[in-house]
Amino acid sequence: MNIKRAKDEIKNTIEAYLARDEHGNTIIPVMRQRPVLLMGPPGIGKTQIMEQIARECGIGLVAYTITHHTRQSAIGLPYIVKKEYGGEEQSVTEYTMSEIVASVYDRIEETGRKEGILFIDEINCVSETLAPTMLQFLQYKTFGNHRVPQGWIIVCAGNPPEYNKSVREFDMATLDRVKKIEVEADFEVWKEYAYGNHVHPAVIAYLNAKPAYFYRLETTVEGRIFATPRGWEDLSTLVWMYEKLGKTVDREVTVQYLQHPKIAKDFANYLELYYKYQTDYRVDEILAGVFDEHALRQISLAPFDEKLSVISLLLSRLSVGFSAALRKEDLLTLVFERITPWKEALEGGVNGAEAALPKASEDGSKADLLPWESLLAEASVLSDVREEKRRAELITREEDYLLGDAILFLESQANALQAQRITEPEEAIARVREAFGKEQDEFDERTADALQKLEHAFDFMEAAFGDSQEMVIFLTECNTNRFSVRFLKENECERYYEYNRRLLFKDREEAIRRKLRGEM
Repeated sequence: MNIKRAKDEIKNTIEAYLARDEHGNTIIPVMRQRPVLLMGPPGIGKTQIMEQIARECGIGLVAYTITHHTRQSAIGLPYIVKKEYGGEEQSVTEYTMSEIVASVYDRIEETGRKEGILFIDEINCVSETLAPTMLQFLQYKTFGNHRVPQGWIIVCAGNPPEYNKSVREFDMATLDRVKKIEVEADFEVWKEYAYGNHVHPAVIAYLNAKPAYFYRLETTVEGRIFATPRGWEDLSTLVWMYEKLGKTVDREVTVQYLQHPKIAKDFANYLELYYKYQTDYRVDEILAGVFDEHALRQISLAPFDEKLSVISLLLSRLSVGFSAALRKEDLLTLVFERITPWKEALEGGVNGAEAALPKASEDGSKADLLPWESLLAEASVLSDVREEKRRAELITREEDYLLGDAILFLESQANALQAQRITEPEEAIARVREAFGKEQDEFDERTADALQKLEHAFDFMEAAFGDSQEMVIFLTECNTNRFSVRFLKENECERYYEYNRRLLFKDREEAIRRKLRGEM
């Protein structure tokens, strides 16, 4: 199965294992909660989805690469204790707690979350001395004498033998005690992830044209050469940074990430052309509604790879506008959730009701918070949420920045109220409402700008391609990008819906007809 389906299956497994009956006991007994064994090629995202699953399920995560461990760190160190057997004192060997199990308890204490995932990577690449311990771990959920805490689900990952010379085969008895999930590289699934995580559009456009290079492993006389999804994503990050620094990404750079010389050279050549198309076609001008017959003739006569690149450039610019508008919307939502109770508390004070947010004065008596103090209190609510998510490692960078901006808005408004000594509730509410209104206006402007650029993109696509396969590709990519999907769900674009109804339905109908004719 693909990595997306595997992620859903692991989430379903966690939900099933953690489900409890009316007495508070897990419905599936712990002994029947098979560890999940995720098997697949390296670099396709097995480790990455575990972090996503933990965040989305709101549970803890402890991750280990078991090849970095010795038998002693896994099961603990031996020590001698005295025990009495049959009336006689005997010396007995016991073991200190496993470092791995101890780290689970540490994570519970740090985060306060009693449920989580213990993820063991490269499970089938352990050393000779550690192999029996790993088999015991998979079968009994213990390291030495120490059991993994109840409520923690075991997920392991490994590579098939063809990808790693150090792999050990599991015997039938072990495999019969795990929930085995086999995953394969899937470009279409990865592309959804890539759009949502700002993978460079040149990478996506290149792989759209040459999906066979998405995951490639070959054995040559000089050894193995390969390109993996992890390599493409890391290279994308470097391309973004080199663009900002004004540096060039050439073959000598790409081969550091794509350890397949042919693919690395081909992508480096493509990237050079990609930047050339960006200049030649003046994509920003197209999205501003400015293009001429020369540009239309040039794109209509261009090879297919060049057409794909220009479409990718258009989509990339549109995605930036969509995500900027959506981010502003999310910021407004966060801020609105905090200024609403603040406003209601102030209005309650105006009407003679007791203030909702008391504070202790210097003499120990209760005094009502001033407007800026209560607004700072609302900002601290978001700060606490942010800090809790950081501590539990359940926050993405995007969410962290969003919470930071919301906190900054509330604090800046509180500081403005304090600087002007505004104590009257009506005036304080009016000032904050005005500032919020400016943010709302900026959101409206961003939304209108994104919609206008989309209309201009359709103008260009219609003039250049009409109802062609290129338009189908444009629509399909719009339907893959999570930013465009959400934006177009919330904002009406009649041409987008019309083309979807007409072209994509027609495309599906033709595929069905070909299948019926035996052509597929």
